[in-house]
Amino acid sequence: MQNSQHLGTLFLGLLMAASVSCNGGEPVVETVGPAGGPAVTIRIDPSKKYQTIRNFGGSDAWACQFAGNWPLAKKNGIADLLFSTDTLADGHLKGIGLSLWRFNAGGGTTEQGEASGIRDEWRRAESFFAADGGYDWNKQAGQMWFLNAAKERGVKEFLLFPNTPPVQFTTNGKGFATNGQPNLASQQFDKFAGYLADVIDGVRKKTGITFQYVSPANEPQWDWSDGGQEGTPYFNNQVAAITRSLSAALLKKNLPTQINVAEAGQIEYLYSEHNRPGRASQITAFFDKNSTDYIGNLPNVVPAISAHSYFTTSPYKTAVEKRKQLANAVAAVPGLEYWQTEYCILGDNEGEIKGEGRDLSITSGLYIARVIHNDLVNANATTWHWWISVSPYDYKDGLVYIDKSKTDGQYQSSKMLWALGNFSRFVRPGARRVEASSSLGTDALLVSSYLNTNNELVTVIVNSDNEEKEVQLALGSGQQAGAAKAYETSAQSDLAPLKMIGSGGKFLVKGRSIVTVVNKM
Repeated sequence: MQNSQHLGTLFLGLLMAASVSCNGGEPVVETVGPAGGPAVTIRIDPSKKYQTIRNFGGSDAWACQFAGNWPLAKKNGIADLLFSTDTLADGHLKGIGLSLWRFNAGGGTTEQGEASGIRDEWRRAESFFAADGGYDWNKQAGQMWFLNAAKERGVKEFLLFPNTPPVQFTTNGKGFATNGQPNLASQQFDKFAGYLADVIDGVRKKTGITFQYVSPANEPQWDWSDGGQEGTPYFNNQVAAITRSLSAALLKKNLPTQINVAEAGQIEYLYSEHNRPGRASQITAFFDKNSTDYIGNLPNVVPAISAHSYFTTSPYKTAVEKRKQLANAVAAVPGLEYWQTEYCILGDNEGEIKGEGRDLSITSGLYIARVIHNDLVNANATTWHWWISVSPYDYKDGLVYIDKSKTDGQYQSSKMLWALGNFSRFVRPGARRVEASSSLGTDALLVSSYLNTNNELVTVIVNSDNEEKEVQLALGSGQQAGAAKAYETSAQSDLAPLKMIGSGGKFLVKGRSIVTVVNKM
């Protein structure tokens, strides 16, 4: 540790929001005075450690297939927002520094066109199969551009996921199922596994990028029978059998890629039967040694179970309870991790916020920040991934929104992007979550802390209250920290640097804002 003053009296400044400039298109935020009433004390104990954070990620489905063919300056701008960790000369941040990128291995519905049965062509996806049955590594070109753009900006981890097997293998010849029935016969499992291994190997030879992970099944609990997008249901025994075939296929090609299961559609399907018998209780199914579907002994299955946070995020207290149930179930299996691998705002969320309707305001940003906090703190998630990173839709599903144009258009960031950035830009791979608590005793002010491998202490404060809060950080006894930097996302700010003035170890967190404080330990 460096010799410096105790964090309890650390020079942090008063962080009340008042814009003093708009350099770079974002305000630099200053503080202008103290709030009334007693300060909220945030106590941080870096000696009490929890899970190790692997990464924050997003996927290239579906719009990157087109945005990747846009003019270079525009697609570079989109890529910078998603992947860049650069700080500009004026202290502003170029992007949110995602540390994992998810690549959708399409099922070939694009090649089928209208005959695919998928009405929205933006939700169809190419496969790497060529017309002669071989492979064409020039396909999925727009997605390949973003894959390379992520690597160029420092992303080191990549995950391959199919929503459906290639249509050449499916039972009905489509990229979606019929009458809620699994769309892959057991005789095709080895072919599907071989295809995935070939794609991983082919992309590596084409780009030099090796996928660290592959997820062979996506939300197997849903019927996927309405032609809305590619997808197929599976039962647990089918997921296990596909995983065994994929394990062998990867080993045969000497590929280091690890397999992740099972991208459950809701977190309840991991720890209970819920409403999908034979497709749920997946922690037990896949990681209990006494289960007939046990795959934890396969050498290239990562010891992690994955699910999506959809439909379980409201009301907040209920969401907390479900995540604690999940964390307890995961903890019962030695060495097992939980990965949250897909989320955007869906449904009506108990009337709190609706998925329908594009929203660039801080309202959606705050909701997302609360979901991330809940998943990390109460579910002990080691990864947190967004769904469609680039969206053309009138829906709360985009980090970056674009015009629905295949060749050119405008793009803009959302507050959901920057809210995720309050975590992803600063909590880097290998960080350990550490103990943090607030004296306020209400979920209107959420706080979590993380210790990066370079000994940076990162504290994320989510204030969903309309009122500003005066806050004081206090480190555990005998702990010291160096000077702080802070960044705010609010109605006026997109991860804007806070110009810290004043002293006394207290600072203001504006109402309806997210503030990240970074200290060198």
